[in-house]
Amino acid sequence: MGLMSVEPEKSLLLMTGSTREGSVNTAVLKTARTTLPHHWTALAYSGLTQLPHFNPDVERSVPPPPVRNLRAAIRASDAILFCTPEYAGAMPGALKNLLEWTIGDTVMYGKPVGWINPSTAPQRAAGTYASLKTVLSYTGATIVDDACLNIPVNRALIGETGTDEDLGVQERIRAGVLALTSCTH
Repeated sequence: MGLMSVEPEKSLLLMTGSTREGSVNTAVLKTARTTLPHHWTALAYSGLTQLPHFNPDVERSVPPPPVRNLRAAIRASDAILFCTPEYAGAMPGALKNLLEWTIGDTVMYGKPVGWINPSTAPQRAAGTYASLKTVLSYTGATIVDDACLNIPVNRALIGETGTDEDLGVQERIRAGVLALTSCTH
């Protein structure tokens, strides 16, 4: 009788830059969750609005519980997938604030990250994702180029479950998720 090799469970952290209930960004991340390989689980980070404004003095002392929870969620994950809207031509302040809390700590260092840009706007949220790439480089994260995708999402195709029902979009999201999850050890 041979022994079966069991792959260890891995975790993908899903991070939205949207504070809006029912956002397209959240729908993309919910769809991504449905495309995970069998030995992966997903956790949607939900503490974005609870994070205090970044303060280097606080960061050097004992960070408040929401910051400790953020860092613990990142440490516990094997990879991170972002999806964010663009506000006024840039990354939302709440997401930038979240990332600032990770820079003074090595929590993101070497962590594989990717993103899905669902924008259908003419400029395709280019400013947001250029800014996200810049800030992630300061965190020490490993940006997985094949997991950084522009996938326009039509709000009208988001179903009652909160996922995108367009099979073509689902397949493109699956390809990004697989590119990201295949980069972990």
